[in-house]
Amino acid sequence: MTSNQRLEAFNLAEQQDGALDLYQHIPYRVAVTSNLLAIDRDAKIAQLTELHTREIRVLLNVGSYGPVNAADIAYQSRLDPYSVNRAINSLLKTGYLETLPSADKQRSKPVQITAEGLVIYHKVARHMQQRQAQLMQGISEQEQAQLLSLLEKLELNAESMLASHVQQAEQQGLSVTRDQKELLRWQQRTQKMIATGE
Repeated sequence: MTSNQRLEAFNLAEQQDGALDLYQHIPYRVAVTSNLLAIDRDAKIAQLTELHTREIRVLLNVGSYGPVNAADIAYQSRLDPYSVNRAINSLLKTGYLETLPSADKQRSKPVQITAEGLVIYHKVARHMQQRQAQLMQGISEQEQAQLLSLLEKLELNAESMLASHVQQAEQQGLSVTRDQKELLRWQQRTQKMIATGE
């Protein structure tokens, strides 16, 4: 079904003056695709592991980039720190992750994947690669590269926009959550990385 066919099937509500056309609204369309690709919706993933979605995302992150600490996982995956810490604690109990000594006492201990964790990591990673191959059918390498570039711009713009919303709320004396304050830290980190060329 094409977007035009969807528009014909789901006409804008006539009684709503200036109704938002969701099929032309990019954040909505990105969210719809994200909902479709959610790990917990994939029946194959459930056959490979009994881990919950956040645990799988953290395990993949540590398997790909570890040893890594909780703050780095949260920044890279854009999961809230509380969810990351819960997932790490769960994965430590299952024996899929282990902690390493921290050189910096101010930061959380880095974690790395264990031999048992690698077994699950490789199963899930292989399936994720197969999913990508199926998903990218009919999309050229040039289009894929362009998509990755556009997604990076969207992510940076989203981070900047949401961080500015947090700053505005604080200036107005409104309460903001810890997760929302984390957006400020992420933006500062991104700006530092861009400035230093890391």
